Amino acid sequence: MSIMKLLQQAQGGQGIAQLAAQLVLDEAKASQLAGLLAQVIGSAAKQRAESGGLESVLGALRGEEQAQMFEDASVAASPAGQQQGMAFLESLMGDQQQAQGLASEAASRVGVDQSTVAQFLAALAAMAQGGLQKQMPDSSIDGMMQAFSGGGQGGGLMGMVSGLLGGGHPGAQGGPDLSMLTAMLDADGDGSILDDVMAKFTR
Repeated sequence: MSIMKLLQQAQGGQGIAQLAAQLVLDEAKASQLAGLLAQVIGSAAKQRAESGGLESVLGALRGEEQAQMFEDASVAASPAGQQQGMAFLESLMGDQQQAQGLASEAASRVGVDQSTVAQFLAALAAMAQGGLQKQMPDSSIDGMMQAFSGGGQGGGLMGMVSGLLGGGHPGAQGGPDLSMLTAMLDADGDGSILDDVMAKFTR
């Protein structure tokens, strides 16, 4: 299940709409922003892994501390929820400036003021993190963390990054099985987000 599909299933399929209502945002524009954010999260996580930050990506998906953000839009939209979501984005994108730059670019593309877009993206990121945590069992995360440290069956860091970035079949040659993580970080591939957005804000 891709991140976008995960977000579309939040709160019985009403998560994005409810979050839009919380932040007084048009539902159609909220859906546009959700599509952009889903692809950015997936791309940023893959690039973070490629640059040696796979452990931090896995750590953000462990546990279910943010599960309530996925289950209740009002919690995700709260100041604490937005703060958590922004921290999640910053950890993937590298720093606060990159995350804020994404909000600025997204605002210009959907025609909504940057302040509202920034709040919505932060809240939606918190919702996404909560959903990812609910979908990824800790046992799978622990197994990948063990493989990351080289303590599991072969593969180690290079095996994990290769699998995550499509360099081999999950679990091939005794390496760690990344199928669940890879599926989660996949964009829908519908071409709705231009390459220049991805290139600019996921490095």
